[in-house]
Amino acid sequence: MSHDYENYEEPLAGGASMEFSEKSIRMAFIKKVMLILMAQLTVTFGIIAVFTLVEEVRVFTRETPGLFWGALVLSIVCLIALSCCGSLRRKHPLNMIFLGIFTVCEGFVLGCASASFTKDEILMAVGICVTVTFALTLFAFQTKIDFTMMGGFLFVGLIVLMLFGFLAIFFHDRITNIVYSSLGALLFSFYLVFDIQMMIGGNHKYSISPEEYVFAALNIYLDVINLFTYILSIIGNVRR
Repeated sequence: MSHDYENYEEPLAGGASMEFSEKSIRMAFIKKVMLILMAQLTVTFGIIAVFTLVEEVRVFTRETPGLFWGALVLSIVCLIALSCCGSLRRKHPLNMIFLGIFTVCEGFVLGCASASFTKDEILMAVGICVTVTFALTLFAFQTKIDFTMMGGFLFVGLIVLMLFGFLAIFFHDRITNIVYSSLGALLFSFYLVFDIQMMIGGNHKYSISPEEYVFAALNIYLDVINLFTYILSIIGNVRR
């Protein structure tokens, strides 16, 4: 009897140990992703601040448009490499190098784009973006609704938004731009909750592997940046 009891207890202990190990790995993964994300956002909004506050930088970049297009192309190349090459984004330090290059280039592109807005508009957009991001992050951690099952719906929404954006090019109308930007902000708010829950894992149906810390940070970073861009566009169109 004692022999059978021992065999019965060992799997329970092993299962509890494995569960604790998985939780600790997931927590370390979340901390790593958040630290990378904070570094990315600090660099990006730091570059935007330079473009906003230093007139000489704005004038120089306006007179040399090649820098903008070069940064845009390089950011797209890095984004494709990180999104499509799993071995690259999991290989340290190459993954961090590509992510760093992408972040700097994206910050430069956004800085150039933000140059057409006033300081007050940019500060207002940053404040709203930070507030919304913080609120949605808390919501993603606390809610029992599983957004990880909605990836297909969000992808369809993204395609519809892209088609709407293409059509909006031919209608230089302020109301159309406000509607488009509002839909974009709403969509990427949902994407932000989706990507945060993918990072959290746990009881959610789908989750991202702890090895994919760069990919997780990249996804959330893109959500926040797109959210900021659409909010800035809404403010700019409303105040004009």
